[in-house]
Amino acid sequence: MGIHPTAIVDTAAQVSPSAVIGPYVVIDGPVTIQADVVVDPFAVVNGATTIGTGCHIHSGAKIGGLPQDLAYAGGESYCVIGEGTIIREGVTVHRGTLPGSTTRVGRNCLLMVNSHVGHNCEIGDHVILVNGALLGGYVTVGSRAVISGNAAVHQFVRIGSVAMIGGMAKVVQDIPPFLTVGRTGRCTSVNSIGLKRAQYSPGERAEIRTAFGLLYRSGLPLEVSVGRLRELVSTEAGRQFLDFLTTPSRRGLTGSRREE
Repeated sequence: MGIHPTAIVDTAAQVSPSAVIGPYVVIDGPVTIQADVVVDPFAVVNGATTIGTGCHIHSGAKIGGLPQDLAYAGGESYCVIGEGTIIREGVTVHRGTLPGSTTRVGRNCLLMVNSHVGHNCEIGDHVILVNGALLGGYVTVGSRAVISGNAAVHQFVRIGSVAMIGGMAKVVQDIPPFLTVGRTGRCTSVNSIGLKRAQYSPGERAEIRTAFGLLYRSGLPLEVSVGRLRELVSTEAGRQFLDFLTTPSRRGLTGSRREE
């Protein structure tokens, strides 16, 4: 219990008395480790990083490291890991690039082995990154999304809540909430199982199916589909889908493919 005698803990760090810091851990800089955090052997936590209550960082993970961005000029930036998040072996999460900016991982996320969260990402709650999933800088991921194994997400892409990204997918444009994506990075269907597990109502699920059909099966231009959705949506899920479509985008909206 407590801090193992072989761990190296910076004097600028604040470590809760209830945290467990394992053998050969390195905590370097003004790190904040909150209550009941467990950091396993050989993990490294750097910089102005906050690890929320009840997180578990496994061996060999590196959290709060310098961003892989040539624009980084050495100013103080931040990394925040939400409470209850599990970070498995070999995971890397880099802090922000510009001074005062933050990379943020939400509550109760699961970052599996060798996944990567690039600088300035914003990850919602209950997100799962499967082994080898890679998020470029400034990626936004909505709550309860799943990024499957070895999928790669281009910088500045937005992924909506409860989206399911398939294994080895190449994602270069925005993915609306509640949809599934195949290997080509194109939407294939509604994430019906994810919606049920997240306890969306039958009415909400039906509205998302209608929205998907209008957007990807009607053949209508995007602006026409959006106009019709404005007239149709009446549930919170439908409004969330519509809001995603009308929010300005750096990468544009992905297309559709019936089969992968």
